[in-house]
Order: sequence, then C-alpha cells, then structure tokens
Amino acid sequence: MAYPTVSGPYGLKPVNLIGGQVFAGATRQIAITTSTVNYATAIFYGDMVQLSADGTLIVSTLAGQDTVVPGVVGVFLGCTYTNPSTKQPIFAQYWPGAASGITDAVAYVSDDPDQLYQVASVGASAGTTGLVINPVSQTAIGANAVLVLNTGSATTGDSKVGAYANSVTTALPLRVVAGVPDTAVSTGFTELIVKINFGYHSYYNAVGV
Repeated sequence: MAYPTVSGPYGLKPVNLIGGQVFAGATRQIAITTSTVNYATAIFYGDMVQLSADGTLIVSTLAGQDTVVPGVVGVFLGCTYTNPSTKQPIFAQYWPGAASGITDAVAYVSDDPDQLYQVASVGASAGTTGLVINPVSQTAIGANAVLVLNTGSATTGDSKVGAYANSVTTALPLRVVAGVPDTAVSTGFTELIVKINFGYHSYYNAVGV
C-alpha cells in the first residue's frame, strides 16, 4: 500500500504520549474571548497556543527562541462560540478572529506537557519559504527543532506550521523524538514526532504568565 505524499506543513497533530502512553483525545477548554476581552487574530487547527496575561488564549509566538516564551500550553484543536447574529452555537475548525461581538469563544487545547506531536519537516534556510517539505536524515533524531510559523488556511481551517530540525545544541522549543517511517523518502524523514521541550511548556515552568 502506497502512503500519501506530504505536500506541505499542516501544523502539529497529537499522536501518543511519551513512554507509550495512549492519547485518549482529552483536551482542555480555554477562553479566547470574554465580555471584556476581544481577540482579532486567527488561530488555526494545529497552531501552538499560549495564555495571555488576562488568562485568555492567543496564538503562540514560540518559534526558534533559546529562552522560554511564557504561557505556552499546547496545540489548538478547534473552538466553539455563539454566532452574534443568529445566536446559534458554532463548532469551528479554526478561530477566524473577531474584533467584537463574540464574548464566549472557547478553544479546545491539547495541553498535556507529555504530548507527542506529528509535524512536517520544512526548510528554514535562505531561499525557502517554510512551506516546502525538507526531509531530514536519521541524525535529526534526538536533536532540537524550531517551529516555522506559517499562516494557516482560512479555507480548510488548518494550520501550516512546520518544524525545522536544527543542528545547534542550545536550548530550543522542540525535541525530535522520532521520524515517521510511513512517509519517509530516499533523502530522509518528511514528518517528525516532536515534544515541547522541558521548561518551554507552561506546566513545566515555575514562572507564570
């Protein structure tokens, strides 16, 4: 059976947990908007997210930092909110952003700090766009990686975030745990299994937002 070609990045997809623990699909619900907080920036399915100082969720700025970005809690897996015109509940693949009028938007977040994620390996060097698949060899396993923060698709609602396995040994946001053999090519792994590094996840960091 032929496996599909990975045509581009699709964000971070939860798989299992470290140690072979099963991912049962559990998520945490975190507010995006309240009666006093609006959030006009889109958040796509598979984007990394973080808490803001007011306790609501925003798309994360975590990318290639060698220092922690406060408040990172995991990956966005959709949301629900009330349509201000029809007053009907909406269950959405992504948060489109709203300057006002929506006061009850709630995100579903994969927030387990032991969560492993599948992500596409993309180029991050000069001449690449961050949207092109860039396979990495076996030597990437155990290395650190950075997030490449491409803007997601409003058509599908999916993220276009990818990861770039970096050869430097300093602290970076992600650890490459494994390659995905099912979609590997002759030049290496097109997809990686990664984990948020210790200290970068808010639940494993003593400093609050």
